[in-house]
Amino acid sequence: MFDHLGLQVKDLVKSSRFYEAALAPLGYVVAASDESSVGFGPPGAPALYLYQGKASAHSVTHVALSAKARACVTQFYERGLDAGGKDNGAPGVRTDYAQNYFAAFLIDPDGNNVEAVCFAE
Repeated sequence: MFDHLGLQVKDLVKSSRFYEAALAPLGYVVAASDESSVGFGPPGAPALYLYQGKASAHSVTHVALSAKARACVTQFYERGLDAGGKDNGAPGVRTDYAQNYFAAFLIDPDGNNVEAVCFAE
């Protein structure tokens, strides 16, 4: 349904560093960039854009990204924490969503809730 999503961030460099680390295990890379934005996605197909906002920019959005394997969810979580993300739910099965819903949640540098989810067992 969506072609791409965009998030306004306070510090493009800091946020880009977080997303680059957290999204690498999911197979996403910096697919486009200029002085005011960075786009992440599969090589050559950016789908999640970060835009430099005003110094007071603050959004609270939930973004869930698909992972091919549970190990990728765990790597997303670990690398995201190392890159400045905050824990919002360690990797694990969320049976309240579905019996095979394996996910982890991080708060990005701007307060957004970023999730990696895998349905493979």
